[in-house]
Amino acid sequence: MKIVVNLALQRLDLLDDNGELRRSWPVSTAANGAGEETGSCCTPRGEHIVRARIGAGMPLNTVFVGRRPTGEVYTPELGETEPERDWILSRILWLSGTEPGFNRLGDRDTMRRYIYIHGTPDEGFVAEPRSHGCIRMRNRDLAELFDLTPVYTPVDIRAA
Repeated sequence: MKIVVNLALQRLDLLDDNGELRRSWPVSTAANGAGEETGSCCTPRGEHIVRARIGAGMPLNTVFVGRRPTGEVYTPELGETEPERDWILSRILWLSGTEPGFNRLGDRDTMRRYIYIHGTPDEGFVAEPRSHGCIRMRNRDLAELFDLTPVYTPVDIRAA
């Protein structure tokens, strides 16, 4: 399996071991565009791996803070109480860059930037750049992807 994220198309494709498309989902990446620098709020490009899978077995819309479930389950009413909050919901696929000097180590380290593929409130999801660097998905789409991707699955994030 391999995940390919196309920033220009705001799409995530899951390829099988032969490079054939298995599934495709819309995503929302960084409002600031592509970039690897710490503090840039950009989505990092290049080759990555899924370093950790967080949230297996949790209900859809489980709220995470610091990669830990808070005990809350997101609802639109809860969202109204904190409209500016960057909700991390349902599952987390924590990414790690594999290209030293580009997206790994130093001030360009994807994992140290806490870049994830994660769920977001479905009612506010649009397939356009809006995140702070992460790759956001609808919750059911993310749960499906999560179940298909083990740790160390390659992830290629492309600008075009």
